[in-house]
This record gives sequence, structure tokens and C-alpha cells, in this order.
Amino acid sequence: MTHSIDKQDTDYSICLVCSSGGHLFELYNLKPWWSQHRRFWVTFPKPDATNLLNGESVAWGSYPTNRNIPNLVRNTILAIRVLRKERPDVIVSTGAGIAVPFFWIGKLFFRCKTVYIEMFTRMDKPSLTARLIFPVGDRFLVQRQSLVSRFPRSEYIGPVV
Repeated sequence: MTHSIDKQDTDYSICLVCSSGGHLFELYNLKPWWSQHRRFWVTFPKPDATNLLNGESVAWGSYPTNRNIPNLVRNTILAIRVLRKERPDVIVSTGAGIAVPFFWIGKLFFRCKTVYIEMFTRMDKPSLTARLIFPVGDRFLVQRQSLVSRFPRSEYIGPVV
């Protein structure tokens, strides 16, 4: 079943996927929105994530992800397994590398809607993750006006933190 994703619809499931640290902090700050929906997280088993997401449904990914082919393979297998089981309607991420296999697998095999939020720390140059998932992003949100010209379909939302 496909759901329309708008402010009034709370009957959908969200996969919140991000690296720990600042990426997790920014995505967690959207709690007034995501807390109203069925959800699960995918991140790394680091102290900040285990503490912040205590009580949440979490799948733990493999790190590091930057230019690490074995962990890309592990996280791709995790994406297939988790997305097959959970069947989210939408995948949301602030990055980084762990988002890539989830966006591609989610879009190509499970027809998930995808929403990417580029980090506030990105001033004028898009992240590698943003460039890798842009082709499968349904909504691409930027927190800096200077990035709108770098991504033709992007929407400026201002800072989330």
C-alpha cells in the first residue's frame, strides 16, 4: 500500500538512517515530526546513538563507511534485510555513507519514498553522500540557500537545529 506523505498523514512508516554524531543530532532534532509516526532507525552502535536512541527500534550498521568496500557490502546486505522486514513508506536521512545503500535499495526494490536533508555544515559544496543519492531522492532538502543552485530539485528549508 502506498501512502501520500504530507503533514496530516500519520499512517506511514519511516526509516531514519544516518551516521552517529552530528548527522544523528540533526535528524533527532526533527523529533516533533518523526515521533508521530511508526519508525525505526539505522545508525552506528556508538555511545551517542545508544544513549539517544534508547527505547527506539534500531538496526546497527557497520562503520567506518568512507571508502570502505567491505562495510559498504555489509550495509547493503543490512539494507536488504531490514527494508524487506520493515517495509517503510519513506526513508529519511541527513547522511552520511550508511544512507547510500538504504536509499538505492529502498527506491529500486521496495519503491520507498526518499527524503535527504543536507547537513547545515555544508556551506556551498554538496557532500559525497548527497551526490550519490541525489538520483534516487524524491525530496532533497538543503539548510543553506547557497546549495539550492547546486541541486536543481532541492528545496531550501533553513536550519533544523
